[in-house]
Amino acid sequence: MIPMPTFEASPDLRMHYLVDDFTDPWIRPETILLLHGNAESSLAWYAWVPLLARRFRVVRPDMRGYGASTPMPRDFKWTLDVIIDDYAGLMDALGVQRFHLVAAKIGGVVARAFAARRPERVKTLTVIGSPPPLRKGAERIPALTEEFETRGVEHWARRTMAGRLGDRFPAEGVEWWIKFMGRTPLSTLVGFNATINYSDIRADVPKIGCPTLVITTDESGLASVEETRAWQQTIRDSELLVLPGNSYHVAASDAERCARATLDFIARRGAG
Repeated sequence: MIPMPTFEASPDLRMHYLVDDFTDPWIRPETILLLHGNAESSLAWYAWVPLLARRFRVVRPDMRGYGASTPMPRDFKWTLDVIIDDYAGLMDALGVQRFHLVAAKIGGVVARAFAARRPERVKTLTVIGSPPPLRKGAERIPALTEEFETRGVEHWARRTMAGRLGDRFPAEGVEWWIKFMGRTPLSTLVGFNATINYSDIRADVPKIGCPTLVITTDESGLASVEETRAWQQTIRDSELLVLPGNSYHVAASDAERCARATLDFIARRGAG
């Protein structure tokens, strides 16, 4: 078995990551960093890699606590800056100073904060199916914690999957995503859901200075088009792409279309 690449991000974290690069061997490609969402891992980007990796070096980390990275204890002190430091440290270790940042779901919250707080690192930002800068519903944290603990992570994933992937996604694919998300360590999910899932990045979003693409669907249950446009327009150099459909995890439900839109955006706006 080939050992998985890992990065010693901190004493409490061995971060697993993958690098996909199918560019011509005589060129030095730019790098795309992909940030997955809650209860996922680097595997969430499976449909994106064939398109992106022919033109870019693609780095896919498992966020701390998720996938093959070290699980986090329930009482871990989650902050956006901790996660940003993890990712920035990984890119330092890989020798990448500036990169294109692409993120889905709650990964888009981390990515927006990253672009605002580390502007010297991010060439372009693409945010797909991500919640508003201040997500509603924090009052549900105790009930969700009880569900995780008494019914299990897979039960939660199954209960919430319809809105996540929409009504056009194949049944076999829905079941795969349920099982995939259901493998998330309970201790990680309890702590993450109570903190990062309801982060307030309202002060960060207007500070984003790099070219930014925001992708959503016209019937997303996460936020209306109007709600998404409201925060997107506070980013001075940004575009909004609205796709038809009722999934909010549009990076999964419409992976190829989103990937091609991202490539087009980087080609148009990513110089420099």
